[in-house]
Amino acid sequence: MALGYLLGEFSDYQYLGNFNRLHLANLVFGAEPVQEAMSQASKVMEQWGYLSQTTDDGRYRLPGILSQALLINRSPHLQDLSTAAFAALNAHPATSGRHPASLHALQRVVADLGYCDAPVRPGYNHSPGIIGTHPTWASWVERWHDTSTLTPKVRAIIRTLMAKAGRWLAVEHPEITEPGQWTRSTCAAWVAAIDRMSIGDYTQRRDHLNTRAGAPIAPRTKAHILMASRAFFRDCQEWEWIPRHFDPTRALAVPRSVGALIGTDPRIIADDVWAKLMWAGLQLEADDLPGTSAGSYYPLPLIRALAVTWLFSGLRSDEISRLRVGCIRWQQDGHPIPGDSKEVLAQDAVCLLDVPVHKTGTAFTKPVDPLVGQAIEAWQRLRPRQPKRLDRKTSEHVDLLFSVRAHPVAKNYINRSLIPSLCTKAGVPSSDVRGNITSHRARSTIANQLYNAKEPMTLFELQAWLGHRTPTSTQHYAKISPNTLSKAYTEAGYFARNIRTIEVLIDRDAVTAGAPGEGHPWQHYDLGHGYCSYSFFEQCQHRMACARCDFYTPKGSTKAQLLEAKDNLQKMLATIPLTDEERAAVDDGHSAMDALLTRLADVPTPAGPTPHQIGQPPRATLLPIVEVMHNNTR
Repeated sequence: MALGYLLGEFSDYQYLGNFNRLHLANLVFGAEPVQEAMSQASKVMEQWGYLSQTTDDGRYRLPGILSQALLINRSPHLQDLSTAAFAALNAHPATSGRHPASLHALQRVVADLGYCDAPVRPGYNHSPGIIGTHPTWASWVERWHDTSTLTPKVRAIIRTLMAKAGRWLAVEHPEITEPGQWTRSTCAAWVAAIDRMSIGDYTQRRDHLNTRAGAPIAPRTKAHILMASRAFFRDCQEWEWIPRHFDPTRALAVPRSVGALIGTDPRIIADDVWAKLMWAGLQLEADDLPGTSAGSYYPLPLIRALAVTWLFSGLRSDEISRLRVGCIRWQQDGHPIPGDSKEVLAQDAVCLLDVPVHKTGTAFTKPVDPLVGQAIEAWQRLRPRQPKRLDRKTSEHVDLLFSVRAHPVAKNYINRSLIPSLCTKAGVPSSDVRGNITSHRARSTIANQLYNAKEPMTLFELQAWLGHRTPTSTQHYAKISPNTLSKAYTEAGYFARNIRTIEVLIDRDAVTAGAPGEGHPWQHYDLGHGYCSYSFFEQCQHRMACARCDFYTPKGSTKAQLLEAKDNLQKMLATIPLTDEERAAVDDGHSAMDALLTRLADVPTPAGPTPHQIGQPPRATLLPIVEVMHNNTR
């Protein structure tokens, strides 16, 4: 094979199957230059955090990939692997489709050495061509996508939704092929179509819908489609691409019936579940993490720092992944101190976290628990040197904190790997009645706990801590917890202020003898100083200032003693709602009580005469709060 390579320039290695490419490179170029190239590449990769890449470790593909690259490029020197050489390698039949990730990593290594350009990020086509619409409409959508200055993710979403609008036009209004032909009538028809739309309607792909196809789309989805439509037509009008036939803000507004169904849903994690997750994050070990026989893909200190940051910092997942090296600072009394200072007690030090530019605002600094700073600094001390990465939000090349092997931590690692591992260790399910436990639910939970703490943050303090631009966004998280609400309701004493219970004696002998039908007394309300036999006592205006009319029986009288001596008495409770004046008499004391007595002086009693006519001073009757039992009898 070596003779064929040297004499016949043989390079069709795809036909040879598996063979020792490193041995062939040593035969062709000599062992020393090949080993030199291998050492240069291995040194860079080990600095990035890759495990041993030497020839003695057969588990790694670098020796084979690098040897084949040197053979196809017909040079044993890494400096000869130029950008054009890598383009030829990617197009060669022997490497095309075979270990593309390894070849991509090799080009990054050579680029770090300064011999070629960094490779283009591999992946599938995130923006396939628009099909199912009129070609003219598709060209307008692509033109908007190429011109807009929104973030790539938002542009892609609006592009997809406007392609959906184009498919609707192709079915319902084929005569309309460009945005300039839309009118208010077209907008009204589009809004109505969105309101009645189902999952799968006017989509380019349906293979991923499974059983969801045909179900009505959610109100929030309707609002997103209309938001995309407004942005598209507003830009087209402002850029003077089309005439202004309508106002997109009004013609494509979210209907009130749809907006009423859209509410904030912070999806807070229950306190007991959250406490178990925090314990699991602080006790995380290598055996708790998914991985292969070689261990977890990411180092354990990195995962611990990531877990503690997620559990205590209240950051979005994008903010966590974009934290930078040196984001932790320590202060005491407003003065900076080193993180390892032995002159300051841990409880006296303040840990500050620098948060990068984020979804709704610029970079800011927030205080966090010292556990976050300790975990991050423990990872920083072990973090291998990494090449700078482009921050797509700021277009800066920065040192990302959570990066290893020249790659930032995957965006979905927290949701797909870390959270399930924490749930397993904590012994809690990975979902609850509010849905799956996701990275953003931690932010909602922490914000809710800070707002409902014993010494709670104010709305504006919570806004600054979360990094929101306006308090309106913070209000979505600042929900009063049921425990706090229950405590406040109990302390308000609504029941005690508005309802009084009074004991009633039921004369069962009188009931049996037919007293209720003949108008004779059979129930006696205990006023404390006497009994009232008026059957409609709860309607009597003198119930809290008894005028001692004919229905009144003093407790010391013979009649009251005979009543109390009866054997067949049943004691019950009756609830008496208080009026505003009666409640004021209870709350405000003697002055309000005197005012109530004065007002009732000329009000007739149930027996007929007024208190003035009776001639006896009315007596205040503060209806007592009697313990309410589940059973009416006792």
